[in-house]
Amino acid sequence: MLRATFQHLPGVGAATEVVLWNMGVKDWGTLSELELRLPGISSDRLARVQQELRRSSQALEEGNAGYFARTLPPSEHWRLYSSFPQRTAFLDIETTGLSPQQGIVTCVTVYGGGKTRSLVHGEDLEELGAVLRPFALLVTFNGRGFDVPFLAAHQPELQFPPAHADLRWLLLRLGQRGGLKVIEKRLGLGDREGVEGVDGLEAVRLWEAHRRGVRGALERLVAYNRADTENLEPLMVYATREMERRLLHLNAPETIPDPTSEARLSPLARYASGPI
Repeated sequence: MLRATFQHLPGVGAATEVVLWNMGVKDWGTLSELELRLPGISSDRLARVQQELRRSSQALEEGNAGYFARTLPPSEHWRLYSSFPQRTAFLDIETTGLSPQQGIVTCVTVYGGGKTRSLVHGEDLEELGAVLRPFALLVTFNGRGFDVPFLAAHQPELQFPPAHADLRWLLLRLGQRGGLKVIEKRLGLGDREGVEGVDGLEAVRLWEAHRRGVRGALERLVAYNRADTENLEPLMVYATREMERRLLHLNAPETIPDPTSEARLSPLARYASGPI
């Protein structure tokens, strides 16, 4: 999808990008070879655009996600996913309150590159910066409004990946309303085996139980947090494929994997075999 993206170029917005796609300009290579004057783009501007395309290709070759994070609108950062799947960090937090002034972060899980790491308050939460450092793209559900500002308030020095895709708003663009668990159930995606019935309020109770010394409470809290985090991956796969299909007018129908299929258990492999 990233090579079919033009909104990071000077003078190219969403409307112009659609004009280019409708003209059959579906990737950087096609646009860089154009010599004709495009609607709304002067010949001088086209020359600057083509120069910027060369910078884009170099940035992608070098794995420089920061370049695209700076030049793309934040709402379009999801487009980096297909180019940086192994450098994508899925993140979710558990807290004891709805704001940093009301509570603390009790548990954070980061899932990426095939590995999951859960960090706990009072144990290893200060290692979060090091865990996030290798990643180029952060994926959350409502993370722009909750997880990121909450973490930043408690760890002001924390550095996040340069790009951030918030699935809450991306899925809303696809007509998927509701909370994380509601959308998971509707699409038949995700795995909550062992933590059925646990929600945010129960997560607070589990933390308090852990503080009182109740055996197994922390383990259940961490398992719940891990499910919230790891379930973001199949949702991201679904959202990016469906956005690509709609934006680029692909003929392939929307596909939602069988929750018991091997494809659901390996969504990155399923994504790699799909169009674009």
